[in-house]
Amino acid sequence: MSQAAPHILLITCDELRADALSCYGNRVIGTPNLDALAAAGVRFERAYSNSPWCLPSRCSLATGLYPHNNGSYSNFRDLPLDAELPNIYNLLQGAGYHTAHVGKCHYAPVPYGETRPDTTLPYDEFRDYYLSLGMDHLDLQDDKQVSVWFYDDYSRELDAAGHLAAYRDAIWDKARRKVFDFPGPEAWHPDSWVGRKSAAYVDGYAGDQPLFLWASFSGPHYPFDPPAEYFERVDMSQDRRIFSETEFDDPSRIHSATYHGRPGGAIDGSGAAPNGATKNYSDEYWRDLRRNYFANVAQIDEYIGRILTAVEGRFGDNVLIIFSADHGEMLGNHGLWGKNNCAYEDVWKLPLIVKYPGDNQARVSDAKTMLIDILPTCLAAAGLPHEFCDGLPLSERIASGGADYVFAEGEGFLAVSDGRYKLVRVAQGERQHIELIDLESDPHEFVNLADDPAYSAQRARLLEQMADLLMAQALR
Repeated sequence: MSQAAPHILLITCDELRADALSCYGNRVIGTPNLDALAAAGVRFERAYSNSPWCLPSRCSLATGLYPHNNGSYSNFRDLPLDAELPNIYNLLQGAGYHTAHVGKCHYAPVPYGETRPDTTLPYDEFRDYYLSLGMDHLDLQDDKQVSVWFYDDYSRELDAAGHLAAYRDAIWDKARRKVFDFPGPEAWHPDSWVGRKSAAYVDGYAGDQPLFLWASFSGPHYPFDPPAEYFERVDMSQDRRIFSETEFDDPSRIHSATYHGRPGGAIDGSGAAPNGATKNYSDEYWRDLRRNYFANVAQIDEYIGRILTAVEGRFGDNVLIIFSADHGEMLGNHGLWGKNNCAYEDVWKLPLIVKYPGDNQARVSDAKTMLIDILPTCLAAAGLPHEFCDGLPLSERIASGGADYVFAEGEGFLAVSDGRYKLVRVAQGERQHIELIDLESDPHEFVNLADDPAYSAQRARLLEQMADLLMAQALR
């Protein structure tokens, strides 16, 4: 490969809302390093995840394929990403790139049933599997909770430094309900570790091959656990939580049972809620949760700045830089936290910033894009074909005016949106829901129009799009 081939830096966060960044309008914190990246690249206003769960969304990003096409559509079933499938690592590795990953992978379901509060278990099998996907180098920190449940690279170092036991105790402490200050030195927080490992890897890279590095932060995914020194960067007077006390009086809403604590609820935050009802969380709890989340985002932005400084110093401007997330987080809006079964914009909409090599012009695009567009963007930069992908290079998305429809999938879950109307279908045993939202008349998504005769044509059109999406696979 020619030495002129661009290096590729992919930075992602887990569970990051687009509106948590100041370049997307947040005033609770500043994110100066990501703001600077946006000021030298393309900031996408309508980027969307392909799943409200970590594993399917990450597998879609890595393969450029919808979850139903790559086969990894569940966080919980034994459906790991097939190592024989073309992916971001083996394709770039085969084209002469040195492929490195620092942080969270989560391409295989976590064995949640094996976890224990009194010990951290072996994880070598997972690490070996991740390397088999085409990674030349891996520093693994596979989620904040996973790192106390299982010995990844981070937790081994954390244990050697004497801080693992305190972190494990905090994560297992039900009384804290996933909201606490990190119980160790700031430099040993998982996101600090990923940031400093990534920057150090770039600083020390001396290979002749172009570098592909994925710096994958596991924050601000819960637990909401920033180092306390970042609280001073948060101005909660600028914060506003969006909710309606009557939204879930409608039992047709997907999260009505979760909110009220009835059987059949299924969102992350309900397990820690008093009596299983998220409506029972106090205003003080929501304030602390949101403060901690924003402080974690400020922390991550600081370490992204260190990575970007290292990349510029080592490679100059011959770098494709992509920043995004796997999905968002409800963060107390609608009285919920987490993301399971969510197609609210809080979860579905993503931050996406792209800086192309040699291009420092700030632009904002309203073209609808998805995570499946990231792999073809990387392949196009490397001069590789991308026709097998469901997505397109982001430059082509912009040129075409964006995707007509965006889709999100998961086990028993499918959502489609044209940018104004969105249809969400949940079919999980006794949980059967269909929601239709008009984002123009109801931007906060409080009203389900699925059974309103005035919207029957929109419902039918979007159901047809769902069917067409799945039929395309059947006809291959």
